[in-house]
Amino acid sequence: MTDATAPPPPDVVGRLRAAGCVFAEDEAQLSAAQATTMRELDALVARRVAGEPLEQVLGWAEFCGLRISMAPGVFVPRRRTAFLVQQAVAAVTARTGTEARAPAARPPVVVDLCCGAGAVGAAVAAALGEIELHAADVDATAVRCARLNLAGVGQVYQGDLFAALPPSLRGRVDVLVANAPYVPTDAIRLMPPEARLHEPAVALDGGPDGLHLHRRIAADAPLWLAPGGHLLIETSRRQAPQTADAFERSGLAPRVATSEELGATIVVGTRSASGGTPCQHPAGEAR
Repeated sequence: MTDATAPPPPDVVGRLRAAGCVFAEDEAQLSAAQATTMRELDALVARRVAGEPLEQVLGWAEFCGLRISMAPGVFVPRRRTAFLVQQAVAAVTARTGTEARAPAARPPVVVDLCCGAGAVGAAVAAALGEIELHAADVDATAVRCARLNLAGVGQVYQGDLFAALPPSLRGRVDVLVANAPYVPTDAIRLMPPEARLHEPAVALDGGPDGLHLHRRIAADAPLWLAPGGHLLIETSRRQAPQTADAFERSGLAPRVATSEELGATIVVGTRSASGGTPCQHPAGEAR
């Protein structure tokens, strides 16, 4: 069953197609390659037919050319988030001047907040080579996956946003990336069942307008960014102005970047290079 070139059993394709899987042939091929016995294949197909995301069924997700280890109940990295990786890599490269760096210069410090399985951090590290990578998530299952995916690459912590990070990172972060949830609470019920039922609510629910965590991250980010450092958050085109406003209120200079190809929107905020005291949110806005 591990021969990736062998055609899957016809009944497997039929079961997946009947369950509404648009790419039934491809999914059958992947499942057959993953299984070592017919019984194991049957179990994988049964999980997929029941609505579990294919990536959780297989135990891995393809992201930016990497195979990211997955587990049931962990947020599946989306294709559009590759744009967050591209923007983060560009921000690090522009900030450090890779060709001009002195041999003794410290590696750039990158933080992947709300890291899930660590896909963004892993992809940034793969693209850049030597970086000092830190990642954090509040979900214990996601953290276990991230530690597998970032073993030998970076440190992973469990906790609520910045509270999870070591205090020694304050004022040292060159690039902070966050794929924080931005789906409004009332819109969760409209999401596909494989996300709504099989991914953790903490990775999907962004509060009443979807931007609760964006405001929290923007409020505290200037305390952690190095002078001239960047905060990058994935959002939607519709929500981008509000996310940018949260950045500006915290003293970060915002800009919005979009990818038509990936259907992705990123807000990038830059802390002043002068290193002045970061602005603070009004008390009622920070949380």
